[in-house]
Amino acid sequence: MSHKNRVGLYLIEKHPMKESLEYARLAERNGFDCIWQGEEYPPFREARDSLIGAAAIAAVTKSIKIGTGVLHTWTRNVMTLAMAFATLDELSNGRAMLGIGILWEPMASMMGITRTKPLKAMREHVQALHDLFDMKTVNTEGEFVKLRNVRLLKKPVSIPIYIGATGFKMMELAGQIADGVLMNYLVSPEYNKKALKSLSQGAERTGRSIKDVDRPQLVACSMDADADKALDKARRVVTEYLFLEPHIMKASGINPDVLETIHKTLQDWPPKPDRLQAALEFVDDNLVRTVCAAGTPDDCRRKVGEYVATGSTCPVICPIGGQVGEMIEAFSDSY
Repeated sequence: MSHKNRVGLYLIEKHPMKESLEYARLAERNGFDCIWQGEEYPPFREARDSLIGAAAIAAVTKSIKIGTGVLHTWTRNVMTLAMAFATLDELSNGRAMLGIGILWEPMASMMGITRTKPLKAMREHVQALHDLFDMKTVNTEGEFVKLRNVRLLKKPVSIPIYIGATGFKMMELAGQIADGVLMNYLVSPEYNKKALKSLSQGAERTGRSIKDVDRPQLVACSMDADADKALDKARRVVTEYLFLEPHIMKASGINPDVLETIHKTLQDWPPKPDRLQAALEFVDDNLVRTVCAAGTPDDCRRKVGEYVATGSTCPVICPIGGQVGEMIEAFSDSY
């Protein structure tokens, strides 16, 4: 498959859904390859369902591909998930992409979900979804997926399955069983090199090459004509993720002492303003630049280029700190 000149947009900003639809149309006009609608959970973010957002985007666009970035194995029955994507496939005329992940802690526990055997759960879900999309009658009595004599009655145009992976074991599994992997943001380009090794090992196990596995990647992007302002906007987001999703930062090789200090400083979520301000002091410019595209438009384009150079087939720009329209314009010449 060709991966030349592709760029995508990730929508998880704290703006009204109607604005997201405008950004989707703008991205399409500017030649973007894809849009991934994030799934957001309170109390960390605004509550937003990815499938409803993806369907709304499909209804107001004509050619851009649309993915969920990402919904989770634990939160939807696999048959209803297949039905939902068959519907999205019909609505979008084959532009739907199923992005699926395994959730994270502490969010899973807050939702009453026990994340046991996540690799096995993912394998069972992806296998069942592939079979259903291939019009097979499915009978399976797995540990996590149980289906009895069910099938879809209309073959979808195209529903590729992307595993949202951060850990290297999940990356290897994606190489074995998925059409693609949606690589995470707030990781370093050095992380990409390790991730691609695991992805390659997984692909080789099933007689494939890494070239057969699509690799879009979310890239947190903070852009401003004043580079210092862009860095400050990104610093807050990086600090929040050090607390909320430490697994991402650990995978990227961030100093464990920094993670521990941030957790001791913030203590709880949402943090008290004085604690957040204190925590920001431990996140220096170098750390921000390591895991984000932050700075002037040229700074951001250069950093995104590093992710492409280390294996991403399609950088997916995740605007942090606003200026979504300006970022779409800045990346309209693609990679």
